[in-house]
Amino acid sequence: MMTEVRSGDDEGGRSQRPSADEGRFRHPGVGWRRSRRLSALGALLLVASGLVACGTEAKGVCGVIVDSTSYADPATSRNDVTSKLPAFAQNCDWMAFAAVTGSSESSTCRQDPLPIAATQAENPNANPVVEDRIRKHRITEVVPRAVKLFDCPTEGEGSDVLGALRYVVKQIAAHRQPDKAHQIIVFSDLINNRGDLNINKLDLSESARRQKIQELRDARLLPDLTGYAVTVHGFLREKTSSPDRFPQLEGFWKEAFEAAGASTADLL
Repeated sequence: MMTEVRSGDDEGGRSQRPSADEGRFRHPGVGWRRSRRLSALGALLLVASGLVACGTEAKGVCGVIVDSTSYADPATSRNDVTSKLPAFAQNCDWMAFAAVTGSSESSTCRQDPLPIAATQAENPNANPVVEDRIRKHRITEVVPRAVKLFDCPTEGEGSDVLGALRYVVKQIAAHRQPDKAHQIIVFSDLINNRGDLNINKLDLSESARRQKIQELRDARLLPDLTGYAVTVHGFLREKTSSPDRFPQLEGFWKEAFEAAGASTADLL
């Protein structure tokens, strides 16, 4: 007589009950559904945390310099501010302002710094929706403040670009946060012709440029731009005389920004 082999028995009649591990392997549906639920939950948590991080992500500490001297006359200069400053401000949590005048560092033509990111009191729960709403509102205030600097009253003759750089850096240094990027956007032709730097009369040979930059550093007329990214719009906009000097002038300013510690310097 043949012995009937039942499901779960081997040919000797011994029971073939699956081990715990085998049981899980033999019933993939339950484990797969559980795994799928856990994966979905994990994905939702990642998305939620990503949204919070995106909304409250720390951005830069920034400064904007606007040249109120002859650079301000062409409509192109004002258009540069209105078209380029909003995008720059998107990457800032805080903004300082400075005007280029004939006496920039002691100028009475001022705009107060503008906090762009929501403060702890304004957004205690780090709600990204609240943060975005406050940021959007504050960014609309950046351009009007900057444009007002175009209309500063005349303060002496010429353009004191270095003084404006020192003043904006002084403001940023008082608010400096080492974990954040530091950026300055400058709307100027960089024709500094006041004080110890008169671009129009500057000897632009390589050795003379190095010597002048060292003199400016020794006299503490170059601001400390360590780690700063600097972008200049309108550099040498009015190229009406001595075009052969333009490459040397570009070299001078790039070397000066580098000597001051800037991480990058774009002259546009």
